[in-house]
Amino acid sequence: MQPKLVLIEGLPGFGKTTTAQLVHDILIDMNINTQLFLEGNLDHPADYDGVACFGEYEYQELLRDHAEFSDLLRTRLMKHGNHYFLEYRKLMNEDGVSIPKELIDNIFQYDIYELPLDQNRVRIMEKWELFAKHSLHGTDTYVFDCCFIQNPVTIGMIKYGATNEVVMSYVKQLASIVEQLNPLLLYVDQDDLDHSFRKAVKERPAVWSAGFIEYYTSQGFGLDHAYHGLEGTLQVLKARRELEETIYNDLSIAKEKVNNSSYDVDAYKQRLVKILAAHFSESMS
Repeated sequence: MQPKLVLIEGLPGFGKTTTAQLVHDILIDMNINTQLFLEGNLDHPADYDGVACFGEYEYQELLRDHAEFSDLLRTRLMKHGNHYFLEYRKLMNEDGVSIPKELIDNIFQYDIYELPLDQNRVRIMEKWELFAKHSLHGTDTYVFDCCFIQNPVTIGMIKYGATNEVVMSYVKQLASIVEQLNPLLLYVDQDDLDHSFRKAVKERPAVWSAGFIEYYTSQGFGLDHAYHGLEGTLQVLKARRELEETIYNDLSIAKEKVNNSSYDVDAYKQRLVKILAAHFSESMS
């Protein structure tokens, strides 16, 4: 069966987004119908970004406390089972829409990635199962940027300080869901984590690095180990790298590590071409 999913993973600054874009272009050149979903895509078919989840009581309470915005909120509301999903980021991006900070703060508490870990895991599994069911008999191959390993590790280890076993179980459950799609995992690696992350901090906006460092050191694993600032963040990233190495080795789906240390785009692309050509030809022969 034609592979329906290519998963791109790796640490921040290692070139995941570049890799995902290259993979998409290569598959298009191979005449394979391909859809690319980068990190932050609000229309991601298997993940959530900028979406809050409410139970019946919390939903009714939200409408009651902010009655003047109830009609507006309903324009971006979906109900699945006993839960209400509010696409608040899309609402914030709409022209002419002004939402008070108090309401946004209230909604954000229920963001999918602010939920307790067990609740987050249930909601995420439901979304991936729907995606797998929908895409299994379709003609497209999907390229996902950093939502397969990174997100479970981030909410599990980084945010909540969950054990390695819990995080590994989360990822392996996702793997079992997408196994029917004949997926390929490409894990982007680099030789020097310290150099790569400092390079990313230097090149990206200061607001990104400030938010990243705060997220990595003010909660979960970083807080438990009393890490602070850029140096503390690097220590968390080193621990994350070790965990992701263990996860990678334990997965049974098709997988390849690709080293992007040289930043030689042409050579890197040729490496990806060989991997993709081999995987797709073997799967479709």
